[in-house]
Amino acid sequence: MVPEINYWAVLLATLSSMVVGSIWYTPKVFGTRWARLAEVDMDRPGASAVVPIVVTLVVSFVTAWVLAGASSIAWHFYGGSYLWAAVLTGLILWAGFTAARFITHDAFEGRPSSLTVLNIAHELVTIVVMAVIIGVWPPAGTV
Repeated sequence: MVPEINYWAVLLATLSSMVVGSIWYTPKVFGTRWARLAEVDMDRPGASAVVPIVVTLVVSFVTAWVLAGASSIAWHFYGGSYLWAAVLTGLILWAGFTAARFITHDAFEGRPSSLTVLNIAHELVTIVVMAVIIGVWPPAGTV
């Protein structure tokens, strides 16, 4: 069985990750703290950000697509609210894969725990926003 996916919702969720990241990592929010903790030079030339932005778009699309598919499967299994299924699925996937992997890698790399918390909190907000978009815009014919 291939899960039903609303690709418009996936595209919007993909773009939402760029919006969340742009706000989260702005110097007035967490950007200055993140740069200091991650030892990133914020004064590097702007052109060097092109590749990371393209990579972020591709990875965000894959994340939104997987979340949409998993949410559809969860909704079929549990029934009830599609929004609730999407948000709960997002939280479970974030905890089991994203947060767990960040914590493991950062521990082995000796990164500051405050950087780990900052990054996994960003991922949590990103996933929840994606899940809300996917949840309020389910595939046609499912709800």
